[in-house]
Amino acid sequence: MRLGFLLRPGWVALTAGVVLFAIACFTLLAPWQFRRDQQRRAVNEAVRTSIEVAPLPIEDAAAGAQWRQVSLTGTFLPAAEVVVRLRTVQGEPAFEVLTPMRLSSGGTVLVDRGFLRPAGRSAGGRGNQVPDYAAPPAGPVTVVGRLRRDERGHENRPPLTEGGHRQVYAVSAAAVHAATGLDGIRPGYVQLNAGQPGVLGPLPLPRLDAGPYLSYALQWLAFGAMALAGWVLLVRRELAERAAAGGTATAAAGAPAGAPGAEHDREHG
Repeated sequence: MRLGFLLRPGWVALTAGVVLFAIACFTLLAPWQFRRDQQRRAVNEAVRTSIEVAPLPIEDAAAGAQWRQVSLTGTFLPAAEVVVRLRTVQGEPAFEVLTPMRLSSGGTVLVDRGFLRPAGRSAGGRGNQVPDYAAPPAGPVTVVGRLRRDERGHENRPPLTEGGHRQVYAVSAAAVHAATGLDGIRPGYVQLNAGQPGVLGPLPLPRLDAGPYLSYALQWLAFGAMALAGWVLLVRRELAERAAAGGTATAAAGAPAGAPGAEHDREHG
């Protein structure tokens, strides 16, 4: 068999590695980057729409909407306020402050009032404590912000109290319920806009660029194709070398006894 050498252990391992890598490129890595590109485009479109469209009352907003601007009228509940730890805002450590609001129309909505930079333990030291910050306004108030979905991935991390502040690890209604026992919080939360009553450091909007995901997806497709093409070239080269070696051996075996090539073979055999 011309391709019998492919059954040797080294070739079997090489072939399996190339095939598995190509499958991973075509079915896992490239599709993953295509999905991230689609998600990024969806976020960009939602943010652009939120800028162009006027806020609507939260009672009229669709459940699960993302980045839609809404208005809320109600009363903040500072007794159920929590701080979100281990955050990063614009590349720097931060805390975020979550304060539920009891709506005048009924129901409770979680409001992200924005971020705080950690306070240092000593002058010039790297801070890790919640700084002093302003309380939310008392009494009925109307605010505008953007709808966000609850964060996932920290459900198993229990809340804690540190420095006199109840702290959680995710911005979510479930996290606030676990820390405070407050029931009836609407799923999701509202991220306050700059200049609104009760806002602290306004959280920035996502950057409206396409990101590198599409180019990464195309690169993974190219890597998979290159791996297969390289394997084909190696097989062809091996076949060519074996054919050349076989032709040399046949020519030597068929040469006359007195031929220079045959004599040479006898001398070096």
